[in-house]
Amino acid sequence: MRDILIAPSVLSADFGNLQRDIEMINNSEADWFHVDIMDGVFVPNISFGMPVLEAISRHAKKTIDVHLMIVNPDPYIKTFAALGANNLSVHYEACTHLHRTLQAIKAEGMKAGVAINPHTNVNLLEDVIKDIDLVCVMSVNPGFGGQSFIENTYDKIRKLKELIIKNNAPTLIEIDGGVNDKNAAALVAAGADVLVAGNFVFKAPNPPQAISGLKLAASK
Repeated sequence: MRDILIAPSVLSADFGNLQRDIEMINNSEADWFHVDIMDGVFVPNISFGMPVLEAISRHAKKTIDVHLMIVNPDPYIKTFAALGANNLSVHYEACTHLHRTLQAIKAEGMKAGVAINPHTNVNLLEDVIKDIDLVCVMSVNPGFGGQSFIENTYDKIRKLKELIIKNNAPTLIEIDGGVNDKNAAALVAAGADVLVAGNFVFKAPNPPQAISGLKLAASK
């Protein structure tokens, strides 16, 4: 059985107690920190920028998985590497020269990810799938936390898994949006490797217990 990774989304953390929440993730069964960077242009929201990521990096003891929801990400690749990102995902819809962007990410020593919006067909990744370490499948429309899960995601994961196997690619499948302990097993059965969870973790009465419960649900 493959190891399913849990990546709490820091976007849902309490920013008045950010260090506390980072330490909670460090001491939990979570595997990654998922960090959403939004510019208010590519998505209708602004999250946080370089100083907050730098603060997270100072205290995080696990993989930092950065998801860029921004236009024109290329000029910032070196900066995110310097700030401690281990994985850097850019949106397919925001990259005119995706192959070049992926190579630039890898040149900085990071894993290269591609995020796709709910309307984007997975087959559009076929020509670069071998160059992608991680595909972040958006199971909600990006920009805001707390949205309802889009049911078509299961079919999308299955198609993406077929594409990965067909091309003998090393790519992981990450699901971002509306993930909880009720749909975790079905997402894994469809082919998911990484589950991002924001409100499910941080709005829970006991966040470490929520992470453990999600890990357990994903393994069933």
